[in-house]
Amino acid sequence: MKIGYLGAGTWGFSLANLLAEKGHHVTLWTANEHEAHLLETTRIHKKLPQGTAHKNLHVTSDLKKCLQDADYIIESVTSAGIRPVFEKVKLHYKKGTPIVVTSKGIEQNTELLLPEVVLDVLGQETKPYIALLSGPSHAEEVILKIPTSVVSSSYDPDLMYKVLELFVTSYFRVYPNADMQGVAFGGAMKNIIAIASGISDGLGFGDNTKAALMTRGLHEIKKLAVTKGCQSETLNGLAGLGDLCVTCLSTLSRNYRFGALIASGETSQSAKEKIGMAVEGMYTCVSAYQLAHHHKIPAPITEAVYQILYHDLNPQEAVKALLTRSIKEETL
Repeated sequence: MKIGYLGAGTWGFSLANLLAEKGHHVTLWTANEHEAHLLETTRIHKKLPQGTAHKNLHVTSDLKKCLQDADYIIESVTSAGIRPVFEKVKLHYKKGTPIVVTSKGIEQNTELLLPEVVLDVLGQETKPYIALLSGPSHAEEVILKIPTSVVSSSYDPDLMYKVLELFVTSYFRVYPNADMQGVAFGGAMKNIIAIASGISDGLGFGDNTKAALMTRGLHEIKKLAVTKGCQSETLNGLAGLGDLCVTCLSTLSRNYRFGALIASGETSQSAKEKIGMAVEGMYTCVSAYQLAHHHKIPAPITEAVYQILYHDLNPQEAVKALLTRSIKEETL
């Protein structure tokens, strides 16, 4: 099949390459003309030097060329960029072409999950053609064919299984899950808890502290998930707990590394520059903070991360505030 792939970051490149190796003809799009030329000519992604682009993968900065006659459109752009990108896609979109969202986040000010943003731009009539791929997956490991398990979801059950077949390989296992809202929400929220975990480790706290952060973080995610109509069980699976673990426990996680840099005294901007890639938790933290306040749901970890990143709260003071909260019965 012919696949138009939007977004040439590490995740986009690794998945596009996976599809190319399966025999599909993949055109990978980036808005950066220089980056497109380098990828097309060198066949090496500067952030993933351990992998080489397959011969079936081609790179362009021409969006119309990328989408022309595509059997599938797959995106891996930033959560902040998904709306402006799909406003451009709308000009070339052929009705009925399946769209697979692989980015993770919640749009600021609208409280929309990323598949909902695509629907908002392209229209509700495209709902049967929107799917999602999410789960615990570092691009650095996928490009090396290290065994990985993720989840496919869709508003349409048939498309959910088609996406499963599109991506599944001997090393990339895909499970179906019909809870589109839960899959999208779990993938978005875990990045905030990963920033908190990085801050905790950066301050010199131990595994006990991080275990508490992750467990209470999952509880916080489940409380907020009610506002988006998610199924609680989904958040116990790959798209929830699984993604939370891989993001909070690994130095490959840019959100975790970002948190550690904040703990070392870096500002949000300087830490982001040192990471050199999008830090989705930084963006989504604002959305989650807005969501919690709008629905009057206590979200202390999200609140602490938000205050650290956007109101210069000292990380040590944030930890102290979390530890001195009134103790209530643990309810799960």
